[in-house]
Amino acid sequence: MYKPQFNQRKALRFRQFSRKGYALFACLGRVVTIGVLSVATLRAAASTTADDVTVADGTSVSTTAIDDGIDKEATLDNVEVTGSRAPLALGQAARMVTVLSREDIQAAPVQSINDLLKMAVGVDVRQRGPIGAQTDVGIRGGTQEQITILLNGINICDPQTGHNAFDLPCDLSDIERIEVLEGPAGRVYGTSSLVGAINIVTKDVGCKMAEVRAEGGSYGYLSGAGRVALGQHSLSANFTRSDGYSRSKSGALNSDYSGFKAFYQGHILLPAIQGGAGGEASHLSWHAGLSTKGFGSNTFYSAKYDEQYENTTKLFTALQGDIVVGKWHFKPAISWNRGHDRFELIRGSEAKVPFNYHRTDVFGINLNSWFDWLLGRTAFGAEFRNEDIVSTNLGEPLNEAFSHYKVGLNRSNLSFHLEHNILLRRFTLSAGFIAVKNTWNQMPFKVYPGIDASYRLGDNWKVYASYNSSLRMPSFTELYYSVGGHKADKYLKPEELHAVEGGIRYNNRWLSAKASVFHHHQRNTIDWVRDTREADPVWQSVNLTRINTVGFETTVTLNSELSTLNLSYCFLHQDKDVEDYLQSQYSLEYLRHKLTAQLLMHLTSRIDWTLCYRWQDRMGSYTDTNGLVQAYHPYSIIDSRLSWNADTYSVYMEANNLLSHRYVDYGNVPQPGLWLKVGAKYHFNL
Repeated sequence: MYKPQFNQRKALRFRQFSRKGYALFACLGRVVTIGVLSVATLRAAASTTADDVTVADGTSVSTTAIDDGIDKEATLDNVEVTGSRAPLALGQAARMVTVLSREDIQAAPVQSINDLLKMAVGVDVRQRGPIGAQTDVGIRGGTQEQITILLNGINICDPQTGHNAFDLPCDLSDIERIEVLEGPAGRVYGTSSLVGAINIVTKDVGCKMAEVRAEGGSYGYLSGAGRVALGQHSLSANFTRSDGYSRSKSGALNSDYSGFKAFYQGHILLPAIQGGAGGEASHLSWHAGLSTKGFGSNTFYSAKYDEQYENTTKLFTALQGDIVVGKWHFKPAISWNRGHDRFELIRGSEAKVPFNYHRTDVFGINLNSWFDWLLGRTAFGAEFRNEDIVSTNLGEPLNEAFSHYKVGLNRSNLSFHLEHNILLRRFTLSAGFIAVKNTWNQMPFKVYPGIDASYRLGDNWKVYASYNSSLRMPSFTELYYSVGGHKADKYLKPEELHAVEGGIRYNNRWLSAKASVFHHHQRNTIDWVRDTREADPVWQSVNLTRINTVGFETTVTLNSELSTLNLSYCFLHQDKDVEDYLQSQYSLEYLRHKLTAQLLMHLTSRIDWTLCYRWQDRMGSYTDTNGLVQAYHPYSIIDSRLSWNADTYSVYMEANNLLSHRYVDYGNVPQPGLWLKVGAKYHFNL
């Protein structure tokens, strides 16, 4: 007999997601992530387009999408970020984390992740070569050696040199979001996170789709990419090349580029061990990636030679778990990364000047655990990281030389961490420490504490304050590179930094704003310096001095149904006891002022236009090819993107350095003028 379904549940329709840690989703007792359709897609869809809310156990709850006025900031507030050892939603976190969302990435007129970070106001991106050939990235006056780069939470820093830190295996289309944590992050990420960290989070595997992209543009630029997702697995690949924008004195290519990337990731659910709170499931995830590229290095390392060349290859592997046993959460991870680097001072002429060869291997294993109890959420764990290099010139003599390698070095880092979080209705407190020991130079255990606190004032305001400390071990290059006018010191001490910060944030549907002030006290600063009074000065790696950095940072974002306007400004002042005749390569060349502006407009239901403006004023100087010391000059850059977006495809045109302004941001390496690019992207479900 037919029986009506009287107990059938109706679909839940959420009209607005609260930004509070004590709101609906927080009360579920589990981490909730929200998949949001891009603004351009929403405008082209019906007003009741289906959206998915996915909880940590993999269950999808069908809801109804909101109208075009989705509050992006409110949505981001529910995204889990890594500003602490214990996972917290962005709205709960006591420490401010800047999130570049998928929508930000899709709208930006950029060619690489490096270019995308230029619009993060606290980030200093010093580009040597375009298309991500080589870019030094620092945070709040720090250098490329002083930040931690993570891929899905796995440390992928290169102990050889920070110059190659952004040799990433993933394409822009793989990325879900980028998290930028400004200020020392030793308590969260361990060594190398002296002034901050950048975590690149790739898209979740789950859907079945395919995507292809093709681009072409100025200077012989060509790029092709594809991505396939099949349930629990996804694979992407990208090839890019360019003739470059400059030539050597002999007329040869010296800024050309050719690179290939491939990235695979997957996950599986694990059999239930013991149900976690709220029914959370355990799972394993993994990734494997390859990045290989060769590029003309112009005058990157010496102004005397304008046909330098470098080739790098990197392999990335990681296996991570999320094990839930009752109220206990265990997050083990194991990773291995290998890097190959070949540098040619005179391109193709090893007989004249021997090439430099380096091979690095980094093995890491760590466990982060956390649990909730009456007094809050407590996290604890440990990490072991081994760094090994064999080289032609970096390290101590090997017992037995092989291939090109005559010297090498091996060091290990062991750390333990403990953190406790108090989560109240309006107040969040996160405090803890990390204890670190490194086998290099017989370093003893040292403890680096930190504490973050935030308080929500009403529905829109939030104030926060923090104290944090961290350290950074010297790179192998800083310890041993003593060729070509350089003299390294293998007895360098680790850098240390202590920082305090305070700020305020306001957020509603149409306006979000935040402002912060901070003070960094850095000691044993490592830098390459030379005495300009000498006739033929040599670059020396030294523990330079103590540096005090005072800074102010503010961001305002205005949202409407048809446009988004973002304005950001950062000011830095460094007080350092250094003689005027000492010229610095990195530490003393910081951005005094940085101003960014971004405007995104939905001109029609199909057409979007993005305009980006950046003004920078850098301190410091460099010696030009005539031997004269030149100060860096302020410059402005305008980038733009125009796109047509349909349901399954988009076509776009981008212009970088729209006004073709000539500028120098690093030594004697001039940057390109106007760079035009056109492209098309097509995606479909499988």
